[in-house]
Amino acid sequence: MKAYVSRIFSEMIIWLLSGFVCILWRVAADKSVILMYVWLFLIMMAAWVLISALTGKYARSYKNIGLGLDMLGMIIPAAIEFVLIFWVLRDYFPKYMLSSNVAVWMLGIVAVIDAICIVARHYWKYAQNMDVPAMKIEKRSKAQVTRKDEPRSEESVEAIHQSVLSITTEDDYQMLRERAHLDSRQTKIVANRDRFSFLQIPDYQYKTLVDLTLLNDAKGINRRFCIVNQKLPDDGYYVCCFRPQEYMKQKILNKYFTPFNWIVYTFYFWQKRVVPRLLLSSRLYYDVTKGRKRMLSKTEVFGRLYYCGFEVDEVVPAGHIEYVFAHRRMQPYPQEQFKVYGPLIKLPRICQDGEIRYFYKFRTMHPYAEYIQDVVFDENGGMNIADKSDGDWRISSWGKVLRKYWLDELPMLINWLKGDVKLVGVRPLSQGMFNKYPKELQEKRIKAKPGLIPPFYIDHPKTFDELFASEDKYLDAYLEHPIRTDFRYFIMTIHSILFKRMHSA
Repeated sequence: MKAYVSRIFSEMIIWLLSGFVCILWRVAADKSVILMYVWLFLIMMAAWVLISALTGKYARSYKNIGLGLDMLGMIIPAAIEFVLIFWVLRDYFPKYMLSSNVAVWMLGIVAVIDAICIVARHYWKYAQNMDVPAMKIEKRSKAQVTRKDEPRSEESVEAIHQSVLSITTEDDYQMLRERAHLDSRQTKIVANRDRFSFLQIPDYQYKTLVDLTLLNDAKGINRRFCIVNQKLPDDGYYVCCFRPQEYMKQKILNKYFTPFNWIVYTFYFWQKRVVPRLLLSSRLYYDVTKGRKRMLSKTEVFGRLYYCGFEVDEVVPAGHIEYVFAHRRMQPYPQEQFKVYGPLIKLPRICQDGEIRYFYKFRTMHPYAEYIQDVVFDENGGMNIADKSDGDWRISSWGKVLRKYWLDELPMLINWLKGDVKLVGVRPLSQGMFNKYPKELQEKRIKAKPGLIPPFYIDHPKTFDELFASEDKYLDAYLEHPIRTDFRYFIMTIHSILFKRMHSA
């Protein structure tokens, strides 16, 4: 019943909008009998709602109804009212000094706006990929490779040699032969962009699967990786290859003259990286391009592999292609129906009283970066005092600019308006960073609301001990004199930014 009423209410809003436009147009043309047009508008709106209700338009489910049937639900009341205006009631319009043209304009504007809303509603459903379920990952017990480790015959080895050479180079073949053991019957080579070719491979029969299809052209990378994960035995090996994003960037920059090369690259980047990541354009992009020639960063390839249960062992560059050697580590993470990485992200942070709240930031890392955080931290000796890793290659080039000038933190103003943070205070921390703090300082932190401007930018600590001391000093002062302390720290922060050129990490 609630959905029924809301649909009627939404159509009344459309009518009010179109009626307002028509009345304004009528006022500009002729200021007479405006009140009569208001009554005409109300009568037409009531007739439209009644006809729509009688034809069952409001009773249909938007989720299950098709675009054609939904459009028909709009066309029927529009056609009936059109007949009433021009044939049944045409003699009454002059009698009441009304123009049938105005009535038709009202009806036309309503029909157009309603049609736009219907198309937008169905496109939203299409963009959300509601009809494509997320891949289900079946749990499995421990599995060992079933095929014996026997060498191939010379004829078989030569056949594989020629097959690989039809796709890649002799150097690549020799590298794969050595590292992926192409001469063993426990190794299977696949070169098909359709992920379903992996479904034909028997479970656990091969210890190593070598995928020679460029991931840039592969369809459904996550599903591809998950199928491979299911086919491999425990600790089985997977070899894949991709053309890194940096190669395409340098190719375009070297091909054209400056600054035209940067203009070309900007359009290329927007088409290949931004449009595929936007919520409203992602599915349409992949339906049109079939996933071909996409831009992939090292971060995204690594992150997708870890997301699908693999661990990367090494990367071997080969010209404009990089080969990734990984082994099956675990079951894939639960697969999301539709994974979109937009420019705005929400991160969980520990706030006052230990409450978890989500904070907004602009994305500064490549997609799937969150799945390799531990890898980067281990590689660079852990996180630094800014809850980040020095030399973090997950950060994009534009992300570095956003971080340098604090632009990535601008969306946190939303949290400030919502009351999640105050202007000055200790930073809201991730769970991992919060666990590094001494117990006593943890208890002090959750007594105060976090802030946008931390004491970090005043004391400039270099080590964790200096960071702990800086925040402890601020919290002691704040808990005793809240307003005075925040005002003093705010003034000192402005001085630090203007004269010491302090910037975000």
